[in-house]
Amino acid sequence: MSVGHLIDTYGYLALFLLVAAESLGVPLPGETALVTAGTYAGTTHRLSPWLIFLIASAAAIIGDNIGYWIGDKGGYALAHRYGSKVRLDERKLKIARYLFDTHGAKVVFFGRFVSVLRTYAAFLAGTSKMRWRLFLPANAAGGIVWAGIYTLASYLAGAALQRVSGAITWIVAAAHRDADQASGWPTRRPRRGCLPRPPRQPARAPPTVGLAEGLRLGLPNLG
Repeated sequence: MSVGHLIDTYGYLALFLLVAAESLGVPLPGETALVTAGTYAGTTHRLSPWLIFLIASAAAIIGDNIGYWIGDKGGYALAHRYGSKVRLDERKLKIARYLFDTHGAKVVFFGRFVSVLRTYAAFLAGTSKMRWRLFLPANAAGGIVWAGIYTLASYLAGAALQRVSGAITWIVAAAHRDADQASGWPTRRPRRGCLPRPPRQPARAPPTVGLAEGLRLGLPNLG
């Protein structure tokens, strides 16, 4: 089932679940869902771009905080047990710990715009024991800015696509109309000075005049 079908069928609910799941650490197409919803709203106007923005922001913040909580409570144990499945080993955990200790807020904020970090940044922040009071504002700011940019861009793209589609439809309709009108014209016009000749009429024999009629008219006998 495609993301477009989910958005068309379930609307805001599908958007919220996909964005929240991606944010808490499940590799699902949350950003794709946001772009699809914005484009869908721009082309069909069945969804509100303001609600898309609010729902995506809330889903990103809630999902990230759940991911942070999971990482804070049992992140190292989960990473050691299942990290190999997502290429997360001890060395990468140490690098993550260093990055969150030195640039924690920046990593959380800008990680929202990077596909891999968008999925695992909150979990790694919790695993690295980043303080929640530093995590929350960076996370909220990143989620809001991310949702705003992608909602606006995709909505405008969808609206532009609708206008272009309407213009193409009008042009095609006009072309069909002109073609229909042209179909009644002669396929080949005669050259100037070469008009078609009228059909030749068969020659008629001169009438025969009888003797009595000839005498009456004073004509010679033609009988």
